[in-house]
Amino acid sequence: MQLSHGWSRATPAFDDPGLVSFAGLVPVIALAERAALSGLVSAKVSIAGTAVASAGVNPAGKLSSIIAGMAAGADSIDDLDVIRSGGMPRVFAGVYACATLGQFLRSFTHGHGLQLASVARAHLVNLVAHTGLLPGLDEQAYVDIDSLLRPVYGHAKQGASYGHAKIAGRQVLRKGLSPLATTICTATGAPVIAGIRLRAGKAGSGKGAASILREAIGTARAAGATGALLVRGDSAYGNSAVVGACLAAGARFSFVLTKNPAVARAIAAIGEAAWTPVRYPGAVTDPDTGELISDAEVAEVAFTAFASTTAPVTARLIVRRVRDRARQDELFPVWRHHPFFTNNPEQVAQADITHRRHAIIETVFADLIDGPIAHLPSGRFAANSAWAICAAMTHNLLRATGTLISPKHALARGATLRRQVVAVPARLARPQRRPVIHLPAHWPWAQHWTCLWHNVFQAATGPPAIT
Repeated sequence: MQLSHGWSRATPAFDDPGLVSFAGLVPVIALAERAALSGLVSAKVSIAGTAVASAGVNPAGKLSSIIAGMAAGADSIDDLDVIRSGGMPRVFAGVYACATLGQFLRSFTHGHGLQLASVARAHLVNLVAHTGLLPGLDEQAYVDIDSLLRPVYGHAKQGASYGHAKIAGRQVLRKGLSPLATTICTATGAPVIAGIRLRAGKAGSGKGAASILREAIGTARAAGATGALLVRGDSAYGNSAVVGACLAAGARFSFVLTKNPAVARAIAAIGEAAWTPVRYPGAVTDPDTGELISDAEVAEVAFTAFASTTAPVTARLIVRRVRDRARQDELFPVWRHHPFFTNNPEQVAQADITHRRHAIIETVFADLIDGPIAHLPSGRFAANSAWAICAAMTHNLLRATGTLISPKHALARGATLRRQVVAVPARLARPQRRPVIHLPAHWPWAQHWTCLWHNVFQAATGPPAIT
């Protein structure tokens, strides 16, 4: 690809008020309004008594502006100015400056964050009702929980402290803030965020897990998860409070257990004949012997966990073992054991595969880090908490948008949706007083974009009742 002759002498001019950089925001924000975003915010979020009288005015318009900016790729408060360029104010009413939005975020308190989290849950329920989000939710759904540590820098970040993070397989101390998130997915549906809660960097991974899981299970039920519901997590969440919350909510559980003497005794009691090979999806076989390259085996034993507490639980202890390849010259096989505690009724091998799919939550974290959670932009903790919740709402909105385009886009990354659907340049015109959006000729995803447009606008019946 070469530059055409003469363009080196051209004069650039940013002076066209009819150009729009992100025409895809039109159907995306229309879909958000079909799911009653503004109505939910107006009903649930009330910010009064701020230092600046106008800071808490019209929270619905300001939160919509933040979500629109995030959908366009903004990962800081200054980046939110992208929604004011060119003809964007002609397309959207009430477009706010980034300084105003930053002032609005800094007016948040912990209570306002709880109000916004309630909006996020209700908006997700409405998105499921108006799109093909989470297919098969009424048959089998999965709720996953995990946390991550986002690094921050400087001395002005409230709540920033040193916490443990794994980098290149090694545990290191890193200064940051720690979001705790729950996701909902199905066998064929990509995960969406049921809730996200910002915590100090030094917070333990399991802090607040029981309460956020109760909210996630309630959200899944409200969205239509009338069938089996399985909650999955790693060892940070394999405790009495979390398992008790799952049982009280009528959900099944599958959590890794921290190794202790009781778990070690249960593993030692498993007979050698009980171990069976497990074939993972995509497993590779040896072309010479036809045997699996992986030597993973699984077995199960009945186990009573939390015996020293007032609420012991008896269920299945499923153990996966693999050969320790670091010891090649052993006289007898040396195994590494990975136990998890579950009441999932599936066969032992399938239960192990289902549990290991908990790692799907990492794809959500990757999307957030590659998008609005690349930074936690404010020095105030409550503002960053509100920013994280808006990022979760944006993720769910883009995921719902993809379901209205094609099965491929329903599983696409957020960056893919922003590039192919949202970041479409356009020129506004009104021939014969009829609005027309002129889009690039030969746009590779023109058919998909048109499909989204028609699915959003032709099938629109107005926003649903506020729930």
